[in-house]
Amino acid sequence: MKKLYCFDFDGTITYKDTMFMYLKFYNPSKFRVQFLKHIPLFILLKLKLAETEKVKKSFIGSVLKGQLQSKIEEKSKQFFEENYPKIVRENALEFIKNIDRENTQSLMVTASLDIWAKPFAEKLQMSLVSTKAEFKNGVFTGNFIGKNCNGVEKLERIKKEISDSKYDKIIAFGDTSGDKPMLKWANEGHYQFFH
Repeated sequence: MKKLYCFDFDGTITYKDTMFMYLKFYNPSKFRVQFLKHIPLFILLKLKLAETEKVKKSFIGSVLKGQLQSKIEEKSKQFFEENYPKIVRENALEFIKNIDRENTQSLMVTASLDIWAKPFAEKLQMSLVSTKAEFKNGVFTGNFIGKNCNGVEKLERIKKEISDSKYDKIIAFGDTSGDKPMLKWANEGHYQFFH
């Protein structure tokens, strides 16, 4: 039986949202200043009066824009080494370790940027489907390639990733409203399964 597993990352595999963690790790002082500057936008976001993608791009860009790709990748490696496996839910890790790799394809599907999610996906032996950071001449532009990988976009990216592959069963795991389209589409959609 050929299976496809689709795992959300933040809050499903991990205990915490990694975006704030990574940006704070990357540059603590800049993070604090920009976090305070972005509080009005975060409030508008909570009230659904601002677009998630715009606020996210603004906040990430305020810390990382203009940084060298080589430095970002090095910091991402350090971030992973410092936080794996302590931010990963033990039962999620146990489940992932017991996946029959021969008959299964596993995807980590996340709104987090590929910048810091990639080392986790590699360690967990999953293909990464994520929001993509845009680099030009080895420097982060502060923009994304394509859309923020959340909600309906998550499902679109999964379909693009698997292309014409056929599966006997598709199993998805998520923990927020941004995972609902993916969970509804799967044969088995598990909400907050590892909580």
